[in-house]
Amino acid sequence: MSAQSSPQPIGELAVAGGAEGRPRHVALIMDGNGRWAEKRSLPRVAGHRAGVEAVRRLVRLASERGIEILTLFSFSTENWSRPAAEVSELMRLLRFFIRSDLAELHGANVLIRIIGEREGLAPEILALLDEAESTTAGNTGLTLVVAFNYGARQEMARTMRLLAQEVQAGRMTPADITPECIGAALDTGGLPDPDLIIRTSGEQRISNFLLWQAAYAEFVFLPCLWPDFDAAAFDEALGEFARRQRRFGGV
Repeated sequence: MSAQSSPQPIGELAVAGGAEGRPRHVALIMDGNGRWAEKRSLPRVAGHRAGVEAVRRLVRLASERGIEILTLFSFSTENWSRPAAEVSELMRLLRFFIRSDLAELHGANVLIRIIGEREGLAPEILALLDEAESTTAGNTGLTLVVAFNYGARQEMARTMRLLAQEVQAGRMTPADITPECIGAALDTGGLPDPDLIIRTSGEQRISNFLLWQAAYAEFVFLPCLWPDFDAAAFDEALGEFARRQRRFGGV
């Protein structure tokens, strides 16, 4: 299915999918910034800047579509291996986005939550992440989860170490470690697992994103590059989700 095909009217999604017609939690692997720039003979950083505009569009669309939780894979633990100039530009864009958009997001009643490893981050970045969370902590609208310096294997390793320390201290027993216990101790503890995970750019892999939480998620892979992600592409993914039958291992 192409992102350019006619999307299913959003008002019909709940009818088409019944109780499961609309996802509560949507997660995005935002892929294709570099290829978008290369196709236009532009530097890769131009693709990242265009990607920020796509993030702004998506946040508005998610609120309009009644999505409760939106999780964005913004920067992975593996992304530090990219060229230093590109990493520096990505950090600059993060600072710019928070400084320029935080007031608007707060005014729109968006609650921001950051997941990922914070140890070792620059103090300025840490302060911005803390500011985004503390400023919006009382908001009750869309929950915007930003996966920054995030890797799912690293998240699970941190969680297992934490639970092992609890057992070692005598506050838990090995029998207390259940799937529910593990889920609550992950970075996303307290949030429902994603119903729908979308990846752009035509790549069909999960890339160390929400490995535990994605156990029963529906996946939609779209050919469009991330900076081109728009309402039609989002509605196409939501329409595809509405047509799926989610059995969670049952019949």
